[in-house]
Amino acid sequence: MTTAGPSPVVPPTGVLPRGVLAGYALGSLVTGAFGTVPGLLLLPYLTDTLGVAAGVAGLLVLLPKAWDVLVNPIAGRISDRSGSRRPFLLGAGLALGFLFAAIFLAPFPSGAASGAYVAGAFLAAATAYAFFQVPYVAMPAELTDGYAERTRLMTWRVAVLALAILISGALAPLVVELTGGGREGHRWSGAFVGALIVVGTLATFWGTRKAHSKTASESEPTLRAQLRVAAGNAPFRALLICWIVQAAGIGTMLAGVKYFADHVLVQKSGATFLFAAFVGPALLVMPLWTAVGNRYGKLRSLIAASLIFAAGALVLLASPAVPAVAVYLVVALIGAGYAGQQVFAMAMLPDCIAYDTERTGRRQAGVFTGLWTAGETLGLALGPGIYALMLQIFGYASSATGEAAGQTDTARLGVLLGFTVVPALLVGVAVVLLRGYDERITSPA
Repeated sequence: MTTAGPSPVVPPTGVLPRGVLAGYALGSLVTGAFGTVPGLLLLPYLTDTLGVAAGVAGLLVLLPKAWDVLVNPIAGRISDRSGSRRPFLLGAGLALGFLFAAIFLAPFPSGAASGAYVAGAFLAAATAYAFFQVPYVAMPAELTDGYAERTRLMTWRVAVLALAILISGALAPLVVELTGGGREGHRWSGAFVGALIVVGTLATFWGTRKAHSKTASESEPTLRAQLRVAAGNAPFRALLICWIVQAAGIGTMLAGVKYFADHVLVQKSGATFLFAAFVGPALLVMPLWTAVGNRYGKLRSLIAASLIFAAGALVLLASPAVPAVAVYLVVALIGAGYAGQQVFAMAMLPDCIAYDTERTGRRQAGVFTGLWTAGETLGLALGPGIYALMLQIFGYASSATGEAAGQTDTARLGVLLGFTVVPALLVGVAVVLLRGYDERITSPA
């Protein structure tokens, strides 16, 4: 008679059980919330509630996240050498939830002191996020060796990511509005998103308990050596540069949502409706993108999704002259493109890592994902900075009342161009940068 032992872990090959797929995907509640809400609310919070000039506000949003460019590779190396990535998810995720709420608790009336507080709190939150995100993104390369299974895993993850963006991005501005706006409304919104991050942290830590995610110990001995190996991986290098530029384009559009809703659409709760239009259809097109990827390959599918995003952004130039419903339909098309970008870029990353393992004989996913998440963080941080620069150039007027000030026609033009032409150009340029990605060496023979 045998005695029942502990539940076996999931092997790194074969089809992943749904429990592991769901458990891993729920971590996107954390990455989706932190990747979305600061870009959506922080710049308007600084310019329209704390009275910080647009150019200065852009720097305050950019610099703390640019700090992650330095921290993320270090977090990758530490997690590579730790033996297990899951403890990082728990500790850093819980810290991030509390620190996120603290960002919107500025104790000073307005101006420089409040701006400095927000920058410091955001810096602390960004550091905690680095130690969650890097181990989290490294896990797929260790969960399965299956080329197609990685796409399936990323489809689950991006579906939850879209849901997280919908919940956090659509509801965070609504919470601000329903709880009185201004400082008080932002405090409640920060607490709401912080709680969502804590829920996502606990869900992914618990849900991946049976997954095979033990890190390898044969990585290069120094960080410099690891970075040199990553730089020598040509497909990864091309994909990373594309990812950074596209993240800057997406971050620019994200930063402009509230400004676009207030000054172009001029609709109450317009930011919430824009987010619903952007993310809702994305949930529906996931099976379609999976089928497209299986038929045409990940690289071609990523290019197609990027071109859909860019074309839709350019069409939005006509927004002042068309009904709001037409704008929302175009935003839905952009959202479908965005969903494909996320699915295929994140599915191609573990392919690059697997290629490196074959090339070097070493498994060092944390280094690649450290650079990857650092690049994404930099791109998403550059987005608000670029948008703030557009506002500054076109003469956007800040306010310390909690309500947007009246703007000139020139300022409204800057709001429109920053939301449409700039993201389209960045995403379009990123497609050209994919010429260095050779899918023949990252896919199975």
